[in-house]
Amino acid sequence: MAEHLASIFGTEKDKVHCSFYHKIGSCRHGDRCSRRHVKPTYSQTILVSNMYKNPLLQPGCTLSEAQVQQDFEDFYEDMFLELAKYGEIEELKICDNVGDHLLGNVYVKFHKEDDAQKAVDSLNNRYYAGLPVWAELSPVTDFREACCRQYDVSECNRGGFCNFMHVRKPDRTLVRGLFDGQDLTLREMRRVEREKRRTLERSRRTPSRTPSPRSPRHHRSRSPGH
Repeated sequence: MAEHLASIFGTEKDKVHCSFYHKIGSCRHGDRCSRRHVKPTYSQTILVSNMYKNPLLQPGCTLSEAQVQQDFEDFYEDMFLELAKYGEIEELKICDNVGDHLLGNVYVKFHKEDDAQKAVDSLNNRYYAGLPVWAELSPVTDFREACCRQYDVSECNRGGFCNFMHVRKPDRTLVRGLFDGQDLTLREMRRVEREKRRTLERSRRTPSRTPSPRSPRHHRSRSPGH
């Protein structure tokens, strides 16, 4: 029985736990969902809700598609550089959905769970564009299950209200440059750390030479001649 429950956990067959929350870390029903949302106590992935503001959704927007894309890529770069301060990033996904539960969501998968927790703790004390940032650990582990496959081939008929992630794509050159830069920084940090360890080990192996106290010199007194 336990094996069966484990095998269907978070799937459509699971009548207790919400499959959408398990796959996407978000559900359109929110707290009113009839199924349980099991929030992880540790995860490599964090969700920063409603961060990206697509200019096309603002009333009276006159930007061209090229300008909107440039605005998005500036945002993507800012997010990557800021979030990389907490640890090594494996994936960064930004939603272009318009449904409230996915609107502007930013998903970041770190290499280490500790870095994800560190990012959540720090971001929840910060503001962005005058609004408080809201971050949490996310159950998402495989973005292939979370993303809309039809959207990726321009065939999704649900539009922006789709319940799966519509991930907006930045320019590949930008993404490659950011990840290459991260790799260079990490390699340099590891080199410096190795050098520090070697220096410390050398200092431990080398015996310290403390000068021995010099004995006072005794001057031989000369007796006066007779």
